[in-house]
Amino acid sequence: MGFFAKPVAHFGKPALKVRVLGSAAGGGFPQWNCNCPNCSAVRKGSPHLQARTQSSIAATADATNWVLFNASPDILEQLKSFPTLQPARALRDTAIRAVFLMDAQIDHTTGLYMLREHRQKLELWCHSLVREDLSTGNPLLKVLEHYCGVNWHEVPLSSAGFGMPEVPGLHFEAIPLTSNAPPYSPHRNQPQPGDNVGVTLVDAATGKRLFYAPGLGQMEAPVWAAMQAADCVLVDGTLWTNDEMITLGASRKTSRDMGHMPQSGPDGMMEWLDKLPARTRKILIHINNTNPILDEASPQRAELHSHGIEVAYDGMDIEL
Repeated sequence: MGFFAKPVAHFGKPALKVRVLGSAAGGGFPQWNCNCPNCSAVRKGSPHLQARTQSSIAATADATNWVLFNASPDILEQLKSFPTLQPARALRDTAIRAVFLMDAQIDHTTGLYMLREHRQKLELWCHSLVREDLSTGNPLLKVLEHYCGVNWHEVPLSSAGFGMPEVPGLHFEAIPLTSNAPPYSPHRNQPQPGDNVGVTLVDAATGKRLFYAPGLGQMEAPVWAAMQAADCVLVDGTLWTNDEMITLGASRKTSRDMGHMPQSGPDGMMEWLDKLPARTRKILIHINNTNPILDEASPQRAELHSHGIEVAYDGMDIEL
């Protein structure tokens, strides 16, 4: 598996456990209509690239009750690949006790439709601005009221953080990120605190901390403080260069225009990750189909390796 061997998940005694259900950016990899070098190579069976679904993770502290972070359009495939989330204790069952939305983007919310057969209301945690976008511009929550419905819980942006009764043993600290709201949001071009958040997961028993931010457009003091305090950071790895999409002719927008820090270049993600304590595990997630780091034989992947940075893949297990 390239430079980093896949860690084996033992999931023995209770601890903070994270499963990467999907590691790609919106559209997945390969993207259905894309013929960039990466997508073409993976379709042809290159041994250096592997397909990925759209980004999502699940976390637990007791190996029984899990919280799902973002519900991607690929959620059904992701659930099939991780039987732990289907414990089969009853005729209708799931280990997913709550859903946390980082933002209101289509690639992070459409999977909620696939969970509509839930026998109880979905315990949904998100900021009020995300709820607003999913009730107006994209009225997903209104549609779900005709099926399972939702119990909405406000995600506070405070250092005190919060807990989820449904997911014992974990504490959460959410902070606002500078990134873009969805195209259907009334504040698309004027981002507001809460449109997009990062979150620290804290194991209440051990104090171990993981910081998760799949969409990060700018490094700011609260974000940097959260990353420095974490034992593991799982952060935005969308594009390698700021002009990647422009150079390929895939878009007229830069990486930063799209709300994502590029990995390379001045003030890029790699430069910041280099400043973290040596003990910090550093992993990139939300990888766009055009990003050369998807190719395990690429010089860009080798450069990440030399900096001690890993690239998330579907099925990756993290235990702290």
